[in-house]
This record gives sequence, structure tokens and C-alpha cells, in this order.
Amino acid sequence: MPILLAILLMIVTALGGFALGLFLSRRQVKQMLMENPPLNEDAVRTMMSSMGRKPSETQVQQVLRQIRAAAKQADKKK
Repeated sequence: MPILLAILLMIVTALGGFALGLFLSRRQVKQMLMENPPLNEDAVRTMMSSMGRKPSETQVQQVLRQIRAAAKQADKKK
């Protein structure tokens, strides 16, 4: 009987550790994406240049702020 209890405890502990690790890693990845979005200044400049106009630095920063604000708002809705 104690062996069965020990095995059950090991299984429950392993599942709990897996769930906790999954939750913490997901939270950390979301935080990293909020701080360092995949779109950077160079990508925004290239995107705006491909539309046929040379963007100013303020336009690039404004677009980046809008992207970050939209990501934060989407995160809060979830």
C-alpha cells in the first residue's frame, strides 16, 4: 500500500511540475514578446518604404507605439 501511495505521489508531483513549468514559460514568452516585439524599427521602415514613401523617424516610432498598444490591449482582453 505505501508503494502505491508513493507512485501516485510521484505521478501527481510530475504532472503538477509540468503544468507549473508550462504556465511559467508561457507567461515569460508573452512578457518577452511584449518588451521586444517581432516587428522592429528596420522592419517598419522597410514596410513603409515598400509603399513608396520615405518614412520619418517620428512616423516609424508612432507605428511602433501603435503596434505595442494594440498588443497590450489584445493581451488585456484575454
